Amino acid sequence: MTNPSSAPVVVIAPDSFKGSLEADQVAEAIARGVRRARPEAEVRLCPMADGGEGTLDAMLSRGGEQRELIVRGAAGRVRNARAGILPDGSAIVETAEIAGITDPVGMAVPVDTRDTLGMGEAIRMLLDAGVRRFYVALGGSSTNDGGAGLLAGLGLQLFDAAGDALEPTPAALGRVARVDVSQLDARLAEASFTAMSDVDNPLTGEHGATAVFGPQKGVRADQVDTIDAALAHFADVLEAALGRRARDLPGAGAAGGLGFALHMLGAAFEPGAEVVARQIGLDAALAGADWLITGEGRSDVQTLHGKAPFVACRHAAAAGVPATLLSGAVDPAALPRLSEYFSGCFSPAPGPITLEVAIRDAARLLENEAEQLTCVRYGHR
Repeated sequence: MTNPSSAPVVVIAPDSFKGSLEADQVAEAIARGVRRARPEAEVRLCPMADGGEGTLDAMLSRGGEQRELIVRGAAGRVRNARAGILPDGSAIVETAEIAGITDPVGMAVPVDTRDTLGMGEAIRMLLDAGVRRFYVALGGSSTNDGGAGLLAGLGLQLFDAAGDALEPTPAALGRVARVDVSQLDARLAEASFTAMSDVDNPLTGEHGATAVFGPQKGVRADQVDTIDAALAHFADVLEAALGRRARDLPGAGAAGGLGFALHMLGAAFEPGAEVVARQIGLDAALAGADWLITGEGRSDVQTLHGKAPFVACRHAAAAGVPATLLSGAVDPAALPRLSEYFSGCFSPAPGPITLEVAIRDAARLLENEAEQLTCVRYGHR
């Protein structure tokens, strides 16, 4: 145990508890618990995200400005969406903000009629504002359009065999006979993109966007082959038009194929949580610290595949700082694996409680558990 006479230095770097608390709210609740046990503690709040919902807020937490945009949502209806301009002039565009799986309007229409055109519209508006460097957070999408919508929002035109224009939806992609790339925004040649994703799936096939991620977005079992073939056909036509092949590159299948479109624009791919960690200065916060607390809504073996708590834990390990996992729920079957990295894995639930109560009382439960963990680690003041 750390010398109880010294002031603890605690870094708190959780992801959001989806459906309950945003990442900054989680961090603040944990901080209150730490300070209840040790009021003199130096607490450094570093709310995290991994490329999904909440990434925009995390990226702006150390400065920058939010922009309100009016774009087309996944279902084709106009909606307000946020983007961000970072202090260095680059922009962050979050897929979950524009075509997110938590948007009931977008999810109300069949998945084969949803598109990502609003993503392209957002990028074009930011190009109008002078932005030339983009971070695109790919997590939490409701779409499976191979990124056709994003490219259409940037000027790509799709035509069928009769020369009629097509919408950039999965239902139409199988009928694409020709694409006109001449109208793609010329400013894209000056732009650079970083795709924030820890997904390495290709666009199509048994490990592709439709087969792996489609079902959670509403793709029925009897639609998988049809939609997958439509994406493969669209890739055939687009790759021929641009003279570039990207469907099999790691990450092409991210966000229903948005990764493919970004690869076609020359994007670099990075794990979302790593980009966030760099942007918020996690390593600087860990300097001189003696404890990291991280967590998420539910931890299991997938946590070890680039999720925010695992990335925070790796950065802490590099700094010689022990990391504790405090998540809404922890899969007991995953404890042996998680314990290889975390010095303790905990849930704030005091006993059997309903999900409704856990969500309602999440802040108080986290505060109480953080207080107890702090007492164990440092003693009580």
